[in-house]
Amino acid sequence: MWDYTDTVKDHFRNPRNVGEIENPDCVGEVGSLACGDALKLTIRLGEGERIADAKFLTFGCASAIASSSALTEIVKGMTLAEAEKVTNQDIADYLGELPEQKMHCSVMGREALEAAIRNYRTGSTEKVGLEGRVVCTCFGVTETEIERVVRENDLSEIEQVTNYCKAGGGCGACRSEIQKIVDRVRGASEQPRTAPRPARMTNIQKIKLIEETIDREIRPSLVKDGGDIELIDVEGDRVLVSPRGTCSTCPASPITLKDLVEAKLREFVSEELRVEEVKA
Repeated sequence: MWDYTDTVKDHFRNPRNVGEIENPDCVGEVGSLACGDALKLTIRLGEGERIADAKFLTFGCASAIASSSALTEIVKGMTLAEAEKVTNQDIADYLGELPEQKMHCSVMGREALEAAIRNYRTGSTEKVGLEGRVVCTCFGVTETEIERVVRENDLSEIEQVTNYCKAGGGCGACRSEIQKIVDRVRGASEQPRTAPRPARMTNIQKIKLIEETIDREIRPSLVKDGGDIELIDVEGDRVLVSPRGTCSTCPASPITLKDLVEAKLREFVSEELRVEEVKA
């Protein structure tokens, strides 16, 4: 029995936006019944290419239904430009997380959204075909898709790749090829992200490294959702920050400060750091 969050259970038992929009502006179809999962996403646009409505039809497990339901809730109200930035991890995060063995359902949602937008941009509503060389013939997964899930989700093992896109989950004949792709992608990306931090830092060095980490590791994730963060002061191991934008009113702000901001600063600056919010 999978350990589903209450949000996943809710979107499975009470899925939002089930159905198909008549005369939609965008259509995205991915997967196949032969592979066990299929999703059709239809979208109606309003003024300024803003998503006025989104509906889905899916054939799959509880995670597939919940992921599809969550996707439609996430994108409604977004412009297409904003929706293009939605990732499979955004879908999983919206649901509170998915079991790793079910992450391929969130990937399917992201693929359907991309297919819908791509079909709208090209003026075609036909199902988008596979791109790239097929590596897993059992599930029709291409080299391009494997490379992408490895890169975007920082995967390192064949089993993880299978969880995210099903590749290697059938006869297993492609597993050695999958490992080569993983090694190649990780070999290209595993470069030092920053210079080794000094064993002893002056307060100026610490502040500079904190600022660099915020700009590189933290701010991009916040800005994507309309938020931001400002470094107010550093007092010993206390890092005083003030949330900005949507982060300033988000009820989950304390969790963000702990699980993202403090975690990243401890990883890249010092394990002794504590992040505290300062009300502006």
